[in-house]
Amino acid sequence: MEFIQIGLFILVSAVSIYFFVKQGKIIYSNIMLGRKEAINTDTPFRVKQMLLIALGQKKMFKITSAALLHLVIYVAFLVTQIELIEVFVDGIFGKHRAVLHLIHDIAPLKFLYFLAINSIEVLSLMTFFVTLIFLSRRNLLKLPRFTKEEMKGWPTKDANLILIFELILITCIFSMNIGDRAMQLKGTDPHYPFVSPGFVLSGLVAPYFIGLSDGLLIAWERFGWWGHIIMVFVFLNYIPRSKHLHILLAFPNTYFSRPEPKGEIANMPTIMNEVKSMFDDSFQAPEVEGDMKFGAKDVRDLSWKNLLDAYTCTECGRCTAACPANQTGKKLSPRKIMMDTRDRLEEVGKGVREHGPEFSDNKSLLGDYITKEELLACTTCNACVEECPVNISPLNIIVELRRNLIMDAADSPSEWNNIFTNMENNQAPWQFSPEDRLKWVEELN
Repeated sequence: MEFIQIGLFILVSAVSIYFFVKQGKIIYSNIMLGRKEAINTDTPFRVKQMLLIALGQKKMFKITSAALLHLVIYVAFLVTQIELIEVFVDGIFGKHRAVLHLIHDIAPLKFLYFLAINSIEVLSLMTFFVTLIFLSRRNLLKLPRFTKEEMKGWPTKDANLILIFELILITCIFSMNIGDRAMQLKGTDPHYPFVSPGFVLSGLVAPYFIGLSDGLLIAWERFGWWGHIIMVFVFLNYIPRSKHLHILLAFPNTYFSRPEPKGEIANMPTIMNEVKSMFDDSFQAPEVEGDMKFGAKDVRDLSWKNLLDAYTCTECGRCTAACPANQTGKKLSPRKIMMDTRDRLEEVGKGVREHGPEFSDNKSLLGDYITKEELLACTTCNACVEECPVNISPLNIIVELRRNLIMDAADSPSEWNNIFTNMENNQAPWQFSPEDRLKWVEELN
């Protein structure tokens, strides 16, 4: 029986890890469909950004109440990985709490073990109630940022599903510990030797179940153990298909944070070289490979960092809640920009894998997913960039799409065209000669 369990555990683990790695490779290849972009930062800057923002949750605390609730789940997720190590050891070697019995006679290590296990129990109980609060915020209170148009359908189901998964995982952890402690208290099976001090929460409940048969308690404990590891593998393979991919990608995304000040818009090399040639007859612009294109029309015109941003989006809606255009009833939602980019990238990536790099479905991000109305509503105020807890820049994508809309498609409002003409002719948005720019001073005393 023991060998059957070991074999089954190894098989389930291998299959789960295989499919997770396979999905990870697909996501990486999709991100690499983007054009090159150099992130001009050094390693200390990158590590600092990652530690402060991804690991330290620094920007989450712009909304304190939500940050504290999220922190409970986040810390529980990190600490629970300690127990997961023991579950893997037990699964591979067919033992029961092998780590505990290995260090049982080493007092300091035994103390740390029970500190970790009991911390997991306390945090798991806290997480249980926090998860119920999160479900209530989305489904009962219906906070405005969770009920926007782009959240209808799958995004809302996705958010609820991951919370339900958490409740199941917590239930399995306590089932495992209560069954284990009850068998320890009974002392009828050498596989479950009594250990002290035991579990701080499960130990309070376990005495009420020692009247059950050994077979039922062992089945209960095994149900919790297998349920725990299976839910971990479900999480592992669900995350790449979910907005919760940010659990993993927040770290590389913050590591590759752009160093430029907010609001600084990068020059387009084609335009910059054209201007340089106007001022310097000797300047030789480098040849452009392929067709000259301004901005981005589809996801392959965006940079790999833009596409990493899209995959990292948590769909928390803080960017949209802070957007002044969205607040005044306009269609623009920075969160929708990121979600549309990710959806389109998934579509293009699948097409490239099935039909080769020349794949084309006569669709594009600009027009088929994101409309002109949305792009023109952006004021480039950077509120969305400031609010994002994982350093995503919806504005960067908006600017690239708008550049293509205006410079490639020549589709800009007449009011904007007047400004462009004035800037070209008068070096200012106003319709008067540069020589007359300071005439207003003559009217002052």
